[in-house]
Amino acid sequence: MARYTDAVCKLCRREGQKLFLKGQRCYTDKCAVTRRAYAPGQHGQGRKKTSEYGVQLRAKQMTRRYYGVLEGQFRHYYEMATKMQGKAGDNLLSLLETRLDNVVYRCGWASSRAEARQLVVHGHFTVNGRKVDIPSYLVKEGDVVAIKEGSRSSEKIKAVLEANAAKPIVKWLDLNAAACEAKVVAMPVREDIDLDVDETLIVELYSK
Repeated sequence: MARYTDAVCKLCRREGQKLFLKGQRCYTDKCAVTRRAYAPGQHGQGRKKTSEYGVQLRAKQMTRRYYGVLEGQFRHYYEMATKMQGKAGDNLLSLLETRLDNVVYRCGWASSRAEARQLVVHGHFTVNGRKVDIPSYLVKEGDVVAIKEGSRSSEKIKAVLEANAAKPIVKWLDLNAAACEAKVVAMPVREDIDLDVDETLIVELYSK
């Protein structure tokens, strides 16, 4: 299945909360969730009964859309998570957080994960000094992610850095804004992840 190309604001409205898919717009009164806090479509404002499966599916879809990954990728991360020590749900979110496109977004080097994915594909970042253009690349503790030397003078990059200068940094990343680099000082744990989802519902869905 191809990547979603319709209006991304519909996804936030479908999930009933902001997934921060539109960058700076999500923080303004123009946000679709703020203006129309109901699901899209003809029957979006109708009252619906949701089954147990429906609740589990919504949790999975919301998480998948939040990180911008396709179903096959998401299922792969879940299978990886079940083979790791600890809770599968926590492991799943930790894996998604360590995707390179998400790290770029968390550092404030992109206004949305979609923009981060595009910038990664265009080769603007390095990991431990080597160019990496794969958005799904998983960083690990000790890795240093940086904006490529030749990209730092790009007007696009400079504009994004300026727009996100005040963005708070997650504690598992040590950002050196002046050097345009960030070190992964720890692997993210559930308490570090601001996604409002019950990840156990995803585990229950895939465990059937």
